Amino acid sequence: MVQSKVLIKDKVPQAWIDYNGHMNDADYVRAFSSGVDQFMDLIGITADFRKKQNYTMFTLENHVCYLDEMKLDEAFEVHLYVIDYDAKRAHLFFELYGENQKRAATSEQMVMGIDQTSGRPAPFPDEVMSNIEEIANKHTPTEKPSEVGRIIGIRRKA
Repeated sequence: MVQSKVLIKDKVPQAWIDYNGHMNDADYVRAFSSGVDQFMDLIGITADFRKKQNYTMFTLENHVCYLDEMKLDEAFEVHLYVIDYDAKRAHLFFELYGENQKRAATSEQMVMGIDQTSGRPAPFPDEVMSNIEEIANKHTPTEKPSEVGRIIGIRRKA
């Protein structure tokens, strides 16, 4: 079985707790956004690289599923799988786990490499592509998680 890559280990801060007494929906997205930042560092798109190469990554789309509540000071981890990739894009899947391996949320994301000089999509530089391939070889699930490719809609009974 292919293992996910653990990107973040932290605790839910007070600032992320909403009027319902649990983690606010926007802060699940914040945690996943930090996961994208960690992924960028892993593949070599660091702050220094972005400055020197005028190259970055943008999130094109994301889909979050909220599965369970997270409470104040609860320990959490953000895990990564690489679902697919090509010369310019990576299809990523993140999971947020709470205490006792509670699967609290997922985020499916499509990210794209961007030439910051032109503001246009651009292929991943060779060293970045090599790092993506290495991570994908270790962290691509044999079966896609059930949340991948989901469509939002109200199912009507016939």
